[in-house]
Amino acid sequence: MSKGKVLVVDDDRSLRQFLSIWLKREGYAVRAAASGRDGLHEMTRDPADVVLTDLTMEGIDGMGVLTGVKEHWPDTEVVMITAYGTTENAVQAMRHGAYDYITKPFNVDELKLVLDKCFEKQAMRTENTALRRLLVDRFGYGSMVGRSAPMAAVYDLMDRVKDTPVSVLVTGESGTGKELVARALHYEGERREAPFRSINCGAIPENLIESELFGYKKGAFTGANKDHPGLFASADGGTLFLDEIGEMPLATQVKVLRALQERKVRPVGGSEEVSVDVRLVAATNRDLPAEVAAGRFREDLYYRLNVVTIALPALRERLGDLPMLVEHFVEKYGEQFGRPGISVGAEALRALAGHTWPGNVRELENAVQRGVALSRGDVVTPDALPPEVVGPAGDVGALPSSVPPEGMDLDGALERYELMLIESALEVSGGVKTEAAKLLRITFRSLRYRLQKIGIEEPPTRG
Repeated sequence: MSKGKVLVVDDDRSLRQFLSIWLKREGYAVRAAASGRDGLHEMTRDPADVVLTDLTMEGIDGMGVLTGVKEHWPDTEVVMITAYGTTENAVQAMRHGAYDYITKPFNVDELKLVLDKCFEKQAMRTENTALRRLLVDRFGYGSMVGRSAPMAAVYDLMDRVKDTPVSVLVTGESGTGKELVARALHYEGERREAPFRSINCGAIPENLIESELFGYKKGAFTGANKDHPGLFASADGGTLFLDEIGEMPLATQVKVLRALQERKVRPVGGSEEVSVDVRLVAATNRDLPAEVAAGRFREDLYYRLNVVTIALPALRERLGDLPMLVEHFVEKYGEQFGRPGISVGAEALRALAGHTWPGNVRELENAVQRGVALSRGDVVTPDALPPEVVGPAGDVGALPSSVPPEGMDLDGALERYELMLIESALEVSGGVKTEAAKLLRITFRSLRYRLQKIGIEEPPTRG
């Protein structure tokens, strides 16, 4: 079994032959190309783990090889081979993504050390990817919490798009966690080492939003005492999150569209454009197609933003995540308030499970925060929760007895009721599932299935 795949790109035939022979003896699978063009062609046929490329070649040189490899195969490491006296160019290549460089003439021990480090880095990346996938399967994605089927679909889409430069539009009701998606895409993706910047487009006055986004030059307006780079420039190489994009003025939309098309911005009061490399994530709780039809949002900008859409489910559509979310928020605010051992009692949990959560996860977080702050003992009780959660006259976990005029989510109501009864049975049985199943007059297998369905228990793994 080979130690990995290495592609040698060099127009010096003798060096190609020497490296091919030596690398094969070291246990690598080796291919060689006599030009940058041939090297990129070899990568399309079978991508290598590491590319060793000469810096100076006719046609597509080493920098061209580096650019092409990093654009299409970002996980492949590139090592530059450079002649003595041109190391400045090699250092410049490292700034653009090369892993390292070696100077001709070199000894094989030096090259062996560099290759070992390359493959060690790749092994660590593979291990981290597997670990992140395990954590996603068990808990959530980034700082997002939940493992229900709707959230699993969201995580899968995020995982596929996180390392790409495409624009992402995050949609969903208020309080569903749209900024968490933007942050997870950034910090779980290849831009994690670069800046993350955000702005709420609905919270900035119309006459200030352009200077916040694009920056301004000293003296551009009253109070502009020094140059200000703006969010596009300060997020260069990273991610810019435009929250509530539907609130952005039409005049600003035109300039954002141009920035996306040209990858350049012009500061307010400036005469020169500044190049920017920014991954844009936008979010809205508005129906943007309807806004486009009404003339309040530019159609061309909508299609520029809507390359990939991530639609976040409302909390009522993923109630199986509620116990995990409650546990997460209780732990968070227990630590903040100096009450690390606090927990949520069964009655309070039934109240939380019975609420419809129009404010989604944000409302749930606020309710748990209040519960932790106001509880007298080590257990959150219903009296510490918001009145709208507990219901009138302390009607814990109240479920509707009739269909309201605005309609209702029948599946959600039944799921809340099922969760409430299962939690109650587990409390009475002291957590013994066989006894809880008897109390509910169902089989143990049926209880296991229901626990898995609502996300309380992991499904069994199959070897």
